[in-house]
Amino acid sequence: MRVLFVSHDFLPRHSAGTEVYTWQLARRLSERGHDVHVFTTEKDVSRADGSLVRRSFDGIPVHELTNNLFYEDFRETYDWPPAARTFSALLDELRPDVVHFMHLLYLSVECVELAASRGVPLVFTLHDYWLQCARFGQRIHADGTVCHEIDFARCGTCLARTKLAQTPLERRTARALAALRRASGLDLTRAARGAAGLFSASRKGAPAEPPLEREEELAVAMARREEELRERLLPAVDRFLAPSRFLFDAFEAWGVPSGRLEHVPYGIDLEPFEGLERRPGDTLRVRFLGTLAPHKAPHVLLEAWDLLPAGLRAEASLSLHGSRAHFPSYVARCEALEAQVGAAEGGEVSREGVPGLLAATDVLVVPSIWYENSPLVIHEALAARTPLVVSDLGGMAELVTPDHDGWRFAAGDARDLARVLRAVLSDPERLAALPFDATRPKDMRVAAADMEQTYEALVARRGGGS
Repeated sequence: MRVLFVSHDFLPRHSAGTEVYTWQLARRLSERGHDVHVFTTEKDVSRADGSLVRRSFDGIPVHELTNNLFYEDFRETYDWPPAARTFSALLDELRPDVVHFMHLLYLSVECVELAASRGVPLVFTLHDYWLQCARFGQRIHADGTVCHEIDFARCGTCLARTKLAQTPLERRTARALAALRRASGLDLTRAARGAAGLFSASRKGAPAEPPLEREEELAVAMARREEELRERLLPAVDRFLAPSRFLFDAFEAWGVPSGRLEHVPYGIDLEPFEGLERRPGDTLRVRFLGTLAPHKAPHVLLEAWDLLPAGLRAEASLSLHGSRAHFPSYVARCEALEAQVGAAEGGEVSREGVPGLLAATDVLVVPSIWYENSPLVIHEALAARTPLVVSDLGGMAELVTPDHDGWRFAAGDARDLARVLRAVLSDPERLAALPFDATRPKDMRVAAADMEQTYEALVARRGGGS
C-alpha cells in the first residue's frame, strides 16, 4: 500500500510531537512493507517560494514545498494556491492508496479536497486546535492568555498582533537572495538576517507590522475560516483521529460527526526504552524537557522553585533542557530566572538522548499553560517510569493519575506547583512508592499495525487497493 503523509513540518529541522509521531509511524509502516511518503513544507528564503525539494529522512521519501510566508491576505494562511497546485501534481505522480493528513498549517485546505476528488481514502489526525485557531492551533491569545472559548472578536485582536506573513521588504530581499543562490550557489541568508534584522520572525509568530488586515476584518475572516473549514473538510475526510479524549470532545462539539471521529491514543517508539534502567543520583533531580516557549511555560517552574524553602532546594537540583532558538525575549527572561534561583541550563537533548535523560530524572515537570493534546514527552516519561508533575489542562491531565505515576497542579499557578514540589522534596519516598502499573504507552509497532487495519478498511470500503 502506498501511503502519503501530509504534515506542516518534518524532521530533521523540526522535531516537535507531530513531526516525531509522523516519522515514527512512517518508519514502522515502512517496516511492514508499505511505501510511505511525506509531503511537508519548509521556510527557506534562499529558495524560491513555492519550489519543491526532494529529499529523504531515515529512508522515507520527503517532498518539501518551500513556503516563505509571502501571503497577500489572511485567507492564504489556510487556502494557499501554491500548496494545492504542488499537491495535485504529487497526487498524480504517486497515486497513493491512502492520504493521512497530520497538519494543514502552511498548506491548504484544498489539498484535502484534491485527494478526496480522486477517490483516495483520507485520514486526519488532530494534533492540536488549528481547525479552530489560526494562531498555530494553540488557542493562546497573543497576550499569553488561554482561549477557553473561541470568540471571533478576540481572535481579531490576537491575529492583528501576530506576524503571519513576511513584510514587503522581507519578500523583496528573500527573492533577491533566492535568485543569487540559483545563479551562483551562494547562500547569504544568514548574513542578511543578521545585518538587517530581516526574517527574525520564525514560523512561530511575532508582532505584526502591519497586520494582514485590521482587527474587525480579521474577526469576520476568522468566522468565515471556521465555516469554510467545516464545510470543506467534513464531507471529504473519512476518519478523524483524536489522540486525547479532551481533543475528541472539542472536535465533536466543533461538528465532526461522532461516527467518523475516533479516540486513538498515540503510539511511541518503545524500542529505546526496552531494558532501560533508572539511574539514581546524589540529589533529587527535577527537570523540564521541551522548547523554552511561553506556552510551554518553564517560567512557571522557575517561579515555583523560587518559592521553595532554601533548605529543600539545597537538597535537589533543577535543570531546563530544550531548544532556546525561538522566542529570544522569553528565553532571556527564563535565563534571568535560572540565575536567580540557581537552576542549571541543561542544553538541548537529541532524540537518542531522551531515554537516558529521563532515566536520570527524578521528577519531570510539564507546566504548559495551553490545552496540550497528548504531549510526547509525557508518553516518553511514562515509558521510562519517570514521575511526572503536570498542569491540569487538556490531555496532560488525562495522562497522569495522582499518586499513580505523578501529580497535577493548577495550570499557570506557581504557588500550586511549589506546593506539589514541596510535598515531593520533603518526602522523596513518595516517588519510589508510585506503582506505574498499566501506564505503559502503546508501542508504535502496535500502533502501526492498528493504523494499517484502519487504512485497509477504508480502502476496501472504497473498493480499491493495491
